[in-house]
Amino acid sequence: MSDASERQRASHANGAGPGAPASERVGGAGGAKPPGTMIDSHQHFWRYDAAQYGWIDGTMAPLKRNFLPEDLAPLIDAEGVDGTIAVQARQDDDETVWLLDLASRHAFIKGVVGWVDLQAPDVEGRVERLANTPRLVGLRHVVQAEPSGFLHRPAFHRGIEAVERCGLVYDILIYARQLPEAVRFASAFSRQRFVLDHLGKPDVRGGGLEEWQRRLHELAELPHVWCKLSGLVTEADWRAWTPAGLRPYLDTALDAFGPSRVMIGSDWPVCTLAAPYGGVLALVRDAIAEYSADEQAQILGKTAEDVYLS
Repeated sequence: MSDASERQRASHANGAGPGAPASERVGGAGGAKPPGTMIDSHQHFWRYDAAQYGWIDGTMAPLKRNFLPEDLAPLIDAEGVDGTIAVQARQDDDETVWLLDLASRHAFIKGVVGWVDLQAPDVEGRVERLANTPRLVGLRHVVQAEPSGFLHRPAFHRGIEAVERCGLVYDILIYARQLPEAVRFASAFSRQRFVLDHLGKPDVRGGGLEEWQRRLHELAELPHVWCKLSGLVTEADWRAWTPAGLRPYLDTALDAFGPSRVMIGSDWPVCTLAAPYGGVLALVRDAIAEYSADEQAQILGKTAEDVYLS
């Protein structure tokens, strides 16, 4: 049995029962913060506009407002977070330019994962221009909204080839059902650094844990793929989730990828639909409390630094 599996048996997070407020259902801080830099590898900013952020539907009313660096700064200060990676929230060139401008004016935004049309005929030039922009560290496409087979389109592959040539990271945003497609896709680009967002978005509400576990392990067999420990609270029942109910998903990812290939992420402000910023970070810190100080430092900061900022 692996060290991670032993830790899984030794300790599981406990929480208040279903229906309790999110603030009562999150764990503690997971012990003292280990030495080293702490990086939130996944957060968003936006100036809300209904036309531009159509994915924020009626069930997400609390997100229908601006979320800006001045809103996040006190939260990261309170949690001892040293920096963040800002990730695109709409597929628009202007948003990427705006995020890069924010990063130039706020030192805690260490990098930006932006968007560019990776299927455009002039994709090479588009990616090269962005790659030369300070703090642009990666790109992402919202593949979860695309039809089956999207990751195998020749035009999209040409885009990924441009990403690889420019030395940028590509963030994979998919649902769990798309994991087999992602395995084949990532296998075709062995020199490209890939980061799986939100553990592949397992269907926590609907179950299917074992099938997701098997597929995640298949992706983790590829050494050039990393994984963000993020996004779980909003894949679960927003009002009824518990730390114990989410723990198997975190343990699976930790076991599959190991400390050197996972990184903490909040998915703020989307996470606030189900839990406060500090509570989301506490889920991960509690899950890794029995890891060594070096392993905790790796998960809480060094992996993100190694992948995005080195």
